[in-house]
Amino acid sequence: MTSNRPKPQAGRLLDRVVRRLTREARWETPVVTRIARRRRDPYRVLVSTLLSLRTKDEVTDAASRRLFRRAPTLNRLLRLTPRQIEKLIYPVGFYRTKARRLLEVAAILRRERGGRVPDTLEDLLALPGVGRKTANLVLVEAFGTPAVAVDTHVHRITNRLGAVRTKTPDATETALREVLPKRHWIVYNELLVGFGKSVCTPLSPRCSLCPVAALCGRCGVVRSR
Repeated sequence: MTSNRPKPQAGRLLDRVVRRLTREARWETPVVTRIARRRRDPYRVLVSTLLSLRTKDEVTDAASRRLFRRAPTLNRLLRLTPRQIEKLIYPVGFYRTKARRLLEVAAILRRERGGRVPDTLEDLLALPGVGRKTANLVLVEAFGTPAVAVDTHVHRITNRLGAVRTKTPDATETALREVLPKRHWIVYNELLVGFGKSVCTPLSPRCSLCPVAALCGRCGVVRSR
């Protein structure tokens, strides 16, 4: 069972939440969205998304800037050695693994796709190290394609609201594809990530400051501020 509400009711709830968060948002925009707004370049969006995994936004932003100064294009990236990339992206999480992965992905894209980042979910998921969250985020931020990118914040908050009842981000994505109005797919991740970092935090959420508190089921909330 993926939802504890009738689907139309969950859809109405999420519609109201998104509209209210859009009006009230005062938190920082997620790093990949900021990078995409500076230059909607699929190469930069894919690289920064891969760098962002298990890494704080400020670290990802600084590392991405350093890397793109040396490697503004995929072909320029392929001229670097793994060690050079490691130095540029340190201290992102798993920086050694990510340096090798970036070169692996870049080589595949040049060899098989003429250096172009794919614009479909299936083709993105075929790339090494690209999971569903990364693929969907690239579709949204690089191509403006409606997609549901679900990370831990989106998973937690959607369940906390009571819109769905799921155990994993992938299950939440499946449920959201059924109940979240498609007009909100592109903005949903951006809104909830910033909201989840500043207000609807994992432990002791700031319910007293929450603009959607009156709509929230507070599912699983034991302590709040």
